[in-house]
Amino acid sequence: MAKTIIAFSVTALVLVIVVPLGFILFIISFLGLKRPMGFLIYKIAQGWARIVVVVTGCSMTVIGRENIPKKGGVCFVSNHVGIFDIILALAYIGRPFGFIAKKELMQIPGINIWIYFLGGFFIDRRNPRKALKTINSGIKQIKDGGAMLIFPEGTRSRGRGLAPFHPGSFKLATQSEAMIIPMAITGSYDVFEKNYRVCSVPANISFLPLVDTAKLPPEDRKNFLAEKLHNDIAQALEQHYSE
Repeated sequence: MAKTIIAFSVTALVLVIVVPLGFILFIISFLGLKRPMGFLIYKIAQGWARIVVVVTGCSMTVIGRENIPKKGGVCFVSNHVGIFDIILALAYIGRPFGFIAKKELMQIPGINIWIYFLGGFFIDRRNPRKALKTINSGIKQIKDGGAMLIFPEGTRSRGRGLAPFHPGSFKLATQSEAMIIPMAITGSYDVFEKNYRVCSVPANISFLPLVDTAKLPPEDRKNFLAEKLHNDIAQALEQHYSE
């Protein structure tokens, strides 16, 4: 219990400090400095995430970071184990990225503004027109050389294995003809959600070899792509568990 109180206290304290700084950099970005300010905002978020990882006492294993290109539009595709996945992604991807979050997260102070600062978008799945507009914004961000992260399972697995992928979730990657970087995450659900207290557990991230959607025939950019990525990530997860 003491570790949980300390972890949440430190996380909240650092967040209170970095939100005003992020807001200042975000305002400066409108003065023709969008790219460098966006990078600084990401580095602040990355520093916060790494502090959170250290405070939880997680034993991290990260492999395959050499597969992440430093420039160009990319789409990270990951399994979604728990809420700690985003913190791990922020800590270890190593380049700015945004993600499409459900609109309910707009109601969480601090978190909502950082999703926006980092280039993320909020989606209203009950409104198809607004949802399409949000997806198009993500596609444009990738075409402009940015990065986006998607969780094609659609919801957290909570440690219950890899759920089927929704083929439609790959529109961000296929319509922008982005390079896809598959990600496999294990252990993040056990950090807090499993027992609702912070636990120092092993956690793993694997960044798998790139998949170039531009080289895929149009007929393979839906079901085949979803099946291939599901198989690749499933194999990486099996390797994590076997180790």
